Amino acid sequence: MKFTPHALQKRSMVAMAVAAALLTCASPSQARVTRIVIDQTLNNTPAVGGAQTVAYQTINGRAFGELCILGCVGAANNTIITDLGLAPHVPSASPLTPVATVVQYVASFSIVKPTDNSNISGILWHDVPNRGGRIVINIAERGLGDVGLSSAWQGDNAGATGPGSATTVPSYASSTTPVTTGLQNNEWVKTPVATGTTGLTLARIVNRSGVASQALNVMGNPIPYLPASLDTAAPGVVLTTHTHETLNGNITTGATIPSTDWAFAHCDATNPFPGTPQDLDPTHLPGSLPVHICLKNGFDPTLLYQLVYQVKDPYVLGAGTAAFRDVGSFFRYAAADDFGTANPIAGTISKEVIRGVSQSGNFTRHYIFLGMNQDEAGRIVHDGAWPIIAGRRVANNSRWGQPDGVLELYQQGSEGPQWWTPWPDTVRGLSTGSILDRCNTTNTCPKIIEHFGGSEVFALKMTTEWVGTSADADIPLPANVRRYYVPSTTHGGNTPAGPSGGFNEALPANGVNCPGNNWGTGVFPRQSPVSETELVNVLRLAMRNWITNGTPPPPSRYPTLAGGTLVDPTQAAMGFPSGVPGIPASIFLPENFVNPVLDYDWGPLFNEFDATGVPTNIPPPIKSVIKMKVPKVDADGNELGGVPTVLRDAPLGTYLGWNITSSGFHAGQVCNYTGGMVPFAHTQAERLANGDPRLSLEERYGSHNGYVSKVSAAALNAFFQGYLLKSDLGSLISQASASNVCAHGSSGQSCDPAAP
Repeated sequence: MKFTPHALQKRSMVAMAVAAALLTCASPSQARVTRIVIDQTLNNTPAVGGAQTVAYQTINGRAFGELCILGCVGAANNTIITDLGLAPHVPSASPLTPVATVVQYVASFSIVKPTDNSNISGILWHDVPNRGGRIVINIAERGLGDVGLSSAWQGDNAGATGPGSATTVPSYASSTTPVTTGLQNNEWVKTPVATGTTGLTLARIVNRSGVASQALNVMGNPIPYLPASLDTAAPGVVLTTHTHETLNGNITTGATIPSTDWAFAHCDATNPFPGTPQDLDPTHLPGSLPVHICLKNGFDPTLLYQLVYQVKDPYVLGAGTAAFRDVGSFFRYAAADDFGTANPIAGTISKEVIRGVSQSGNFTRHYIFLGMNQDEAGRIVHDGAWPIIAGRRVANNSRWGQPDGVLELYQQGSEGPQWWTPWPDTVRGLSTGSILDRCNTTNTCPKIIEHFGGSEVFALKMTTEWVGTSADADIPLPANVRRYYVPSTTHGGNTPAGPSGGFNEALPANGVNCPGNNWGTGVFPRQSPVSETELVNVLRLAMRNWITNGTPPPPSRYPTLAGGTLVDPTQAAMGFPSGVPGIPASIFLPENFVNPVLDYDWGPLFNEFDATGVPTNIPPPIKSVIKMKVPKVDADGNELGGVPTVLRDAPLGTYLGWNITSSGFHAGQVCNYTGGMVPFAHTQAERLANGDPRLSLEERYGSHNGYVSKVSAAALNAFFQGYLLKSDLGSLISQASASNVCAHGSSGQSCDPAAP
């Protein structure tokens, strides 16, 4: 039986229902950031000869916030926070709400602003950290007089939020005294913990070998939950092996490891099994002490090890999302905190933009979906939103959520609507909905610009956002959303070093790493050099103009079903040429090529629409495999339907949004979200000798001047369509002119490297 989202939420979240009942309000004040502590102020000099012409300063500090439980108004949108009812409820620390009962958090922040507030433009970029990395606005934004705000959200603190082996949440976190030494140069948030709560979670170990113990990681960072006990025979605990997995969810299970043959322990050659037992001291957070398992006979690199184990003390992850909202609201609207400490940018901000890249872009979409862009006083927090290379929602509001996940098998993130316009989801049996449902109800939706490229399609499940789970029609964009696709790019694009950038017929073959859970390396040793930087430069100004004076950005440009540029993920439908060196036909098989959305059954206590609640099916059964689409390509194998880019339109090879895993457990499958490049032959003779169907540099350009001419035409085309700034137009042509492309022979005009 399928439940509507609202019915399922009532069924699944007893604790949330309790919290909702408690959020009955009695006094005229809202829970919010109640105190800020300024720990450090650093003065920066203007960049000599650069765009920054005024002095800037950096202010680092901490925000103390409260989420209303009883005795205060507002906070209705906090009821969606999973396990808020299980968080510690304490008296408010604010003198303005002495009778309130609240849930507290502490979040770090960093502000980069003109030293003299009179030089502030009024624009605040509220950047979302990726795995705790602090964001500093760039020289272009400082040249415009903008302010940057970086603040924490990831409440499990399992990634780059801890320096070295230090605890992820620093010891000074809750002190209201400014800290002058030992400050962490990252963003962290001290979220509540549902102490005493237990359950099951999943960890996977792949491509590792030897007798040493192995860490339980997700995206290279520690699984953020400690075992409930060291008992490997406890109910529900099981360590199994997989001998093979396909991208479309076909799993070949191997042997189950007896509970007597492994331990929660650290071990190595000098300290063999059973090793040193895992420290379960709850004061040791996972970022400082990753959970390890020790295997009696060592790890076999040909197997994947899958561990289901009991965990304890889940973070109330949604409190971190609320913290991001409250910090953004405070620095936009507040004159001072409840104790009289002045907001250092009070009265200077007229417009605010939330911006995130990859994981933090997924958070941006998650934040909007939860309705968090309305603060507890009912005001809009962010006028603009810019999720970059992000096509899903981060798993940051379910019990045992793993925000570091990247949508490998059994990772959350694709649940519920991933699209901006209300659209049916009959394949998964969910109600019609969209990411903007909640903010549309409260009139707090931001203007949204999103952009991404090839790797997001092939590995990060992007096209479900464009065509839904039925994949039979283009989902229209609402008026407040613009979408841009940069064809044939690696994750985030690439700007190769050197004066000629990607205009290089001999890009170094440095090897390509496939990110993720120890995935391996790519067959193609060159990443796609196609850059997204030039489009970012356009969109930065477009966002500012759109939110300040209503000037619309350039038209959306991305592959569509109606335009014939979005097709089935087969070689025939794509029109991908046969015989391109190094590209076997087997890569286009469904078990190898596209990482699809998998419809999981997480159990009756999990709300599949909102991705909230408690997953109890560990691992979850796969109910269905969602249809995916990919861009059509031209005769060179380069993608069609996106914004015009110079390298794509004057190519030096086939630029791929995907690579092929070279070895290990995933050999022969698409390399995890990184792109590749297969260079063109230099001459016709070389091409024919290799059986290459693609025209050589000699055949398509003839000479260095011929190549520069094609680059100039491509740059002008992008410029006149509005996807390239004038300054970048000149720069790209100059790079091509200075490049080594077809610059051989005594005249410097031959495409043959052997020319005299």
